[in-house]
Amino acid sequence: MIAGKALTLTVRHFFPDLNRWLDQLPDSRDFALRIYETRFLAWWGIHLYLLQLGSRRQLDFELDARGTYVLQNLNRLAGTDHNTRPVHDTLDHFLEHVPADGFASLRTKMVRRLLRMKALDAARLAGKPVVFVDGTGLLCFHRRHCEHCLVQRHLKTTLYLHNVLEAKLLGPAGVMVSVGSEFIENTDAAPARGKSADRVKQDCELKAFDRLVPQLKTAFPQMRLVLGADSLFACGRVLRHCQDNHWSYVLTFKEGHLPAVWADFQGVLKLCPENVLERTSPDGTRQRYRWARQLAYVDDQRRHWQFNALQCLETSPHGETTLFAWITDLPLTRATVVEVAEKGGRQRWKIENEGFNRQKNSGLNLCHVYSIDPEKWKAYYYLLQIAFLIMQLCERGSLLKQLAAEWGRTPLQLFGSLKNLARRLLEALRYLSLPEDNFDPQAAAQLKIRIDSS
Repeated sequence: MIAGKALTLTVRHFFPDLNRWLDQLPDSRDFALRIYETRFLAWWGIHLYLLQLGSRRQLDFELDARGTYVLQNLNRLAGTDHNTRPVHDTLDHFLEHVPADGFASLRTKMVRRLLRMKALDAARLAGKPVVFVDGTGLLCFHRRHCEHCLVQRHLKTTLYLHNVLEAKLLGPAGVMVSVGSEFIENTDAAPARGKSADRVKQDCELKAFDRLVPQLKTAFPQMRLVLGADSLFACGRVLRHCQDNHWSYVLTFKEGHLPAVWADFQGVLKLCPENVLERTSPDGTRQRYRWARQLAYVDDQRRHWQFNALQCLETSPHGETTLFAWITDLPLTRATVVEVAEKGGRQRWKIENEGFNRQKNSGLNLCHVYSIDPEKWKAYYYLLQIAFLIMQLCERGSLLKQLAAEWGRTPLQLFGSLKNLARRLLEALRYLSLPEDNFDPQAAAQLKIRIDSS
């Protein structure tokens, strides 16, 4: 009951217009022949990931309507009135008629709503939202899947890949919200026919970033963000995009990537010994921050740049040391270096852990081949990101904590793990007729749901 109530009220609270947005998806099915509304099938697809079913076929087994309350609860959530449920092929047919861009636009509406509510503001850096960018693998085949596959040769094996460059907005409590996706694929494959993979200039993360930037600017034209990324993006190409769009940046700084600038940085540190801050965390970890301002850099296009650099030497209670470093255009002082490092630099690992690893190594099955059709597998990808957004708001919102506290427990004590939370949600959908007030938008609007780690 707790899992179902937390989900439905969280959805109604944060996205009261979600059903209307689902109806606005560009659905090209013949209206006269449709059995299920656009909003119902969209919710059907979202539940594939909300319930962490792992594959499309599991929709037929885990959401079997016979002897369960599945249809009743889904009808209430979608505002529909069906007496039969679709099968997994119905979802696949539906996605054949709804372009992937439609789901990307839906995701944008949901993120804009969170921004207007200021639900994610606690994670801002210098008053600006932090967006991390990184690439990850999605699909891998041992035979060519399509002419747009990336080709990766090993000693005795050739792999055919589809990757994506993701932009994720940082929220409180480690929430990572997908705000932009650019698929990395060889769209110019036709001219490359007949050439070996070694002779073809394949698509890559930096090329995809060139396409991702206008996508982000169109979706969020007024957002003055802080861009976070690994050392691959510490280059003139990315700095130019940040300058043109009035974005700030905190980019990983490594000696091997910008060796001349790194040498200058270490030299300048010797000249400004006053730029140091030492602190010890409650667990005994010691941190020593050093920083320098206005380092010079000339990129491969002979463009001149100046930025600040920050490093943190961290010593664990066991004596192990790790050096972190970043370049940034944000001002560095004793009052700002910790915030820049913690919110702009150190949080970047969350796009790997919360953003990719969890989506791959759970029932979300990010790398599962939900479809081999290029347009449809992208639609499945966006559905996953939308469901993951809802899932995080439910898991890390204060409502779930309040409901668990009524039983004298914490969410962790009550469910044991996030995987178990998805299982309890499935059980609630199947075996409980959730009360009407769980779906009441007016009741949900009166709630105060915070996203925090307290």
